[in-house]
Amino acid sequence: MEMSDNSKYYVVKKKAVPEVLLKVVEAKRLLESEKVMTVNEATEKVGISRSSFYKYKDDIFPFHDNVRGKTITFVLQMEDIPGLLSKVLQKIAEYKANLLTIHQTIPINGVASLTLSVDIIQGSGDISKMIETIEILDGIHYVKILARE
Repeated sequence: MEMSDNSKYYVVKKKAVPEVLLKVVEAKRLLESEKVMTVNEATEKVGISRSSFYKYKDDIFPFHDNVRGKTITFVLQMEDIPGLLSKVLQKIAEYKANLLTIHQTIPINGVASLTLSVDIIQGSGDISKMIETIEILDGIHYVKILARE
């Protein structure tokens, strides 16, 4: 069975990204920070070819880059523990993100799904860190980013 996929963007965790792409991100960071002056220096420092750098440089960036003014939608699976939803919402507030929508399913076997859309505004903290702090809360099974608009 063939599936048609028109997706242009994917959100993946760092552990799923090939090493060459992570090295491209590091080379870009070196160039932006002016720790190196040329692409040749940056690619030598991180251990990739210049052709790899040029092939991928426009296709990968850290999640937190260019995220201001965007809407992030993510889903999480959580245990039905009193106060847990409040803790999740508190983390969003701590990072000064603006909650747009929230939908929680009725817990089945003590587990519910929660879908949130958050507006990343000027002054919001590092959103990838926000997701990480939510993910490590006791009672959270997983957090997955569904969309970035």
